[in-house]
Amino acid sequence: MGSEHMQIGEVAARTELSLRTIRHYEETGLVIPSARSQGGFRLYTEADVARLMVIRRMKPLGFTLEEMRDLLEAADRLDAPAGLDEGEREALLQRVRGYEAMAAQKIEDLRVQLSRAEEFAATLRARVERATPAARN
Repeated sequence: MGSEHMQIGEVAARTELSLRTIRHYEETGLVIPSARSQGGFRLYTEADVARLMVIRRMKPLGFTLEEMRDLLEAADRLDAPAGLDEGEREALLQRVRGYEAMAAQKIEDLRVQLSRAEEFAATLRARVERATPAARN
């Protein structure tokens, strides 16, 4: 086994994903280990880690597994050494642009939620301060 391959434990540590989550992504076809050791252990490459990082970044934004699969497929086709005609390339780029726009909207929605959560926490802090005897003196 060459040093370019990593076992699932190292990949889990690097991506901060659990072994179970990585195996789930494998079962759903989002990431496939690049190789197997003679003992049958999953072996991953830097490209596999990069793919898992894309998935990890999409998950908290609420993207579905199908959306993740679609984006990864478009990215794979754009990165493939086999040439694409201009129409195919533009269609793939448009799909990626769509995900970029969706991510930007989801980020904005999260900023609004965070702002509301911060306001709520401040309200609770103020309530506690008002109710604390030392604050009344």
